[in-house]
Amino acid sequence: MVPLPFNRERRYIMKYGTKNKVHERRAAFLFILPAVVLLAAFLILPAVSTVRYAFTDYNILRPDKIKFCGLDNFVELFGDRDFKKSLVNTIYFTVVVVPFQCILALLLAMLISSRRKGVSIFRAAYFSPNITSMVVVAILWSVLYNPNPSTGLLNAFLTKLGFAPCGFLTDPKTSMNSIIFMSAWQAAGYQMMIFLAGLQAIPGDQYEAASIDGAGAFQKFLYVTLPGLKNVIKYVVMITMIQAMKLFTQPYVMTRAVPRTPPGPLCIISMNRASRAEISGTPAAWQPYSLS
Repeated sequence: MVPLPFNRERRYIMKYGTKNKVHERRAAFLFILPAVVLLAAFLILPAVSTVRYAFTDYNILRPDKIKFCGLDNFVELFGDRDFKKSLVNTIYFTVVVVPFQCILALLLAMLISSRRKGVSIFRAAYFSPNITSMVVVAILWSVLYNPNPSTGLLNAFLTKLGFAPCGFLTDPKTSMNSIIFMSAWQAAGYQMMIFLAGLQAIPGDQYEAASIDGAGAFQKFLYVTLPGLKNVIKYVVMITMIQAMKLFTQPYVMTRAVPRTPPGPLCIISMNRASRAEISGTPAAWQPYSLS
């Protein structure tokens, strides 16, 4: 058999493959190009610009007058009492809500992991708060937390039991915990679905072997379920922590009517300070509100 001449076309095929594969690669690049452009325009570029503007005296109304100020912004930030209080609030919220929400999601996933009739209804019910608008959920829970027993459902229930009404959002001692409970209820459905997928990926043979060895329900959970969900737990904890650190919508919507006291999470005070720096005569609704 006479070999083909080692020409340019053969070298091209040896390097890049057949012409069909080359066309497939070009088509693949064209398909991902819009996503790459959007990612660069709305994620990478703003992140880089944030680092740049952190060292400048930037006015959004006069973008043509940018002055480099070095570390002055950071010195002012860490010397701000409201920032320190907001940082404490954010850390407290993250430390409490992450384990609470993950444990709640795991328990819900274990409850609906069986293949009994009607489980799909509970699965949809547990997941439905996650697909509801955060603003709508926050407004609904604000009504539930209303301190007036005649309009607030929870306080009406407490008064029926003989307890005094509780200022869930108006009392600094209970406002943060009230938002933590609402936030975990609203977001646990997403983590529940991830845990459910992880539970279904664990082979049933392991549970059968554990039963033969005399393991009880708790031992199966401890030595079969948890090791099988190790990577899933890491992922769920990571995404829950990210969501908790950037908390904004729930406390902002639910505490706007609360009298001004020390500030809430970092996202709220950041927006308030940026607004007051750019807008003269800032309205009271832009002021930071207490969450703890």
